[in-house]
Amino acid sequence: MSTTTTIRGRGERGSGLIERLGLPKELIWGFVGLLLFMIGDGVESGYIAPYLAQHGAGSETNAAVIIAVYGLLVTIGSWLAGALSDVWGPRRVMTIGLALWAVLQVLFLSVALPAENFTLMLVIYGLRGIAYPFFAYGFLVWVLGASRSHRLGSAVGWFYFAFTGGLPTLGSLVASGTEPLIGPYWTFWVALGLVIAGGFVSLIGLRHARGGGRLAAPDVSTGSSMFNSVAVAFKNPRVGLGCLVRVVNTAPQFGLFVFFPTVFAGDLGFGTAGWLQLVFILGAANIFANLFFGVLSDRLGWHRTLRWFGCIGSAVTILLFYFLPQYVGDQYWVSAVCAALFGITLAGFTPISVLMSLMAPGQKGNAIAVLNLGAGAATFVGPLIVAVFLVPLGATGVIIIFAALYVLAGVSVRWLTVPEEAQELGEAGLPLDAVNSDVKSKDT
Repeated sequence: MSTTTTIRGRGERGSGLIERLGLPKELIWGFVGLLLFMIGDGVESGYIAPYLAQHGAGSETNAAVIIAVYGLLVTIGSWLAGALSDVWGPRRVMTIGLALWAVLQVLFLSVALPAENFTLMLVIYGLRGIAYPFFAYGFLVWVLGASRSHRLGSAVGWFYFAFTGGLPTLGSLVASGTEPLIGPYWTFWVALGLVIAGGFVSLIGLRHARGGGRLAAPDVSTGSSMFNSVAVAFKNPRVGLGCLVRVVNTAPQFGLFVFFPTVFAGDLGFGTAGWLQLVFILGAANIFANLFFGVLSDRLGWHRTLRWFGCIGSAVTILLFYFLPQYVGDQYWVSAVCAALFGITLAGFTPISVLMSLMAPGQKGNAIAVLNLGAGAATFVGPLIVAVFLVPLGATGVIIIFAALYVLAGVSVRWLTVPEEAQELGEAGLPLDAVNSDVKSKDT
């Protein structure tokens, strides 16, 4: 085993500005299309819950049920995107995701909403939750397979720049402009147009790019790939540990959304609008920090970036985010700075995607499937911690638990080692799909 945290390329000849920024030139239209797709997917994020409650769901509780089912399907879709990309290829998985999103959105808008039928809304909107992970995380597998080994951190940084730039940031911004002009219902149709446009930009722009085909060995079936996407976490404990680190990445963020509105909107007197602005600041800072830490990690090292900026940095900033605003009182700018710092350090976890893809070099798609499971699990682990500990320990106790989880994640990074064969084959800056191919041939 090796604890080397980055793979350097030798003689990177003829690299232009795009390559120096860490953006894989042959995948550039994929990133543009992903941004457009995620803007479309994020259009509804700011108003979908109240809209459903007023147009067929019957109550806020029923609307929450619909969104919870949607979230569950997002988690399942995130896992399947990685597992199926191995045997079907990222291009096919992305195409299925685009088709599912478009068809189910049309059914949702032309059948379920006009009928104001709760059951139809639950089924159709819930199923649509599979669609965007197929498209987005299928492309992530493609990025990790086609990018040069010593530029993986930068490439992943660009992926999350496009992903989070669209959902929810620019998506919500689009909705804020169209909703007053054409209303919320027709804004849903605008979202459909953006998603279709983004899907076609990606798939047409990537038609000649390598890495879009089958990744697994010829004898690997769909069923065995799905089984291996779970088994790999147990057969390769490093992959399982990486999944837990990914859970820790955003579980506290989702947990904060449960009780921080009370702290900032109520206790500190900033109101709901003030709290929502803090959420926007956190997200906006995170978007650009994803890109920054992706590029930085290729130079500083993936492990160092993850440990010190992601894990330890988030432990410090989450404590600042809670304690400092209460100490200074009604100084809103202090809260804004703390929100931005927390968003920035959350982006320090960007290298976990790189490490997961390298720790199981012959099962890249399966490793990313496990990573996506961790991302989905974070959405309920964080609120669960709040539900269990908020009453007995109070908000201060919950924040300390979250900070301690970040510290434990930082300690565990030392065991996220890259196999020597993947490191050695990547020394020349090979794309990861070539590294995977060589590792598989050695295994056989």
